[in-house]
Amino acid sequence: MQQSVLKEASPDGQGAFTPRQAAVLQSALNLLVRGGDRALTTAGVARAANCSKESLYKWFGDRDGLLAAVISFQASKVRTMVPEQAAGDADAFREHLVRFARDLLEVLSGDVSLALNRLAIGQAGNQDTHLGRLVLERGRRMIGQRAGALLEAGRRQGYLTYGDREDAYQTLYGLIIRDLHVRQLLGETLQPADQDFAAQAGAAIDRFFQIYGSGDLTQ
Repeated sequence: MQQSVLKEASPDGQGAFTPRQAAVLQSALNLLVRGGDRALTTAGVARAANCSKESLYKWFGDRDGLLAAVISFQASKVRTMVPEQAAGDADAFREHLVRFARDLLEVLSGDVSLALNRLAIGQAGNQDTHLGRLVLERGRRMIGQRAGALLEAGRRQGYLTYGDREDAYQTLYGLIIRDLHVRQLLGETLQPADQDFAAQAGAAIDRFFQIYGSGDLTQ
């Protein structure tokens, strides 16, 4: 079996895929959502994306590599800055966190992520599928690693104070998502206030700085 040649995503989640690869992965993601992971075959993706199977193997390797790339691509839609880009004044750093929070809300609340997570939950406990593991490893954990690097940059710059970075990130995630994602997974239709992601993101970051902020950001 050919080994996966999937590249690791860059720290900010961007630049891991070319525009053509991104278009192919979006087609693959649409197939996965509509037909489940069994619909995600190299032949099916090649047809849907109008590309050759040889290109798929060159870019992503075997089927598991393609599935991992699909999850990574979806996770890359949640943008974070690399530490060098996060350098700046306190207001700029806060804006980086607000953008992360808004992206996270928009991506997790979208039809694609909801369908993908429902599919993974439905297959939980099935030893023949790797979807749940990939959603965790290439999705949530990848996002957490990039966000953790951003938090660490803020700590070094003196904008944040915390003892354990993972605890700080879990607090941040909880403040942003609350029970919103669970309610959507269970089929609840969001109220207009819940769909104002910009306002929710700003409020979540304000609460986060009340807990972990230092200096002017806690005012």
